[in-house]
Amino acid sequence: MSLVNIVNVQVLDNPTDFNNEFKFEITFECNAELKDDLEWRMIYVGSAESPQYDQVLDSIMVGPVPLGINRFVFSANAPKIDLLPQQDLLEVTVVLLSCLYHEKEFVRIGYYVNNEYTDEALRENPPAQVMIDKLQRNILADKPKVTRYNIDWSGEGKQDQENAQQQVVDQDMMVQ
Repeated sequence: MSLVNIVNVQVLDNPTDFNNEFKFEITFECNAELKDDLEWRMIYVGSAESPQYDQVLDSIMVGPVPLGINRFVFSANAPKIDLLPQQDLLEVTVVLLSCLYHEKEFVRIGYYVNNEYTDEALRENPPAQVMIDKLQRNILADKPKVTRYNIDWSGEGKQDQENAQQQVVDQDMMVQ
């Protein structure tokens, strides 16, 4: 059983210019006292071809976490353009929100991101060199892919049989 459950994730400032910050309002419930902080990571998938282009946009520690419902805004700068393949700047990619406890990931929320020109003429006839200042980022917020992992919450390295099998539960979740 997870001691932390994601209640809602709201994508803020969406759609927006490609170079603007990513902003997510995350609401989660803590069901038991946690000794240590939660680590949240925001990852931009730069290319479907290779993970070498993935960028950790930000990583933050949240804590101490009180029992009950908790909420915070997680924001991060846009990805560094010079680290992304030009051919992958347009169209669809993914942004991931990941939460870890004791360096063990227990939930990952993935959103499709559509990057396209706001100008119809540029959409129909895109220039050879991508014009970043003309791109709009639209996070498809209505159907994120939520993956949960069973972890050892005690931090003592003990795992029951269920956790030892590292069961993964995938869900499509309606969050706003």
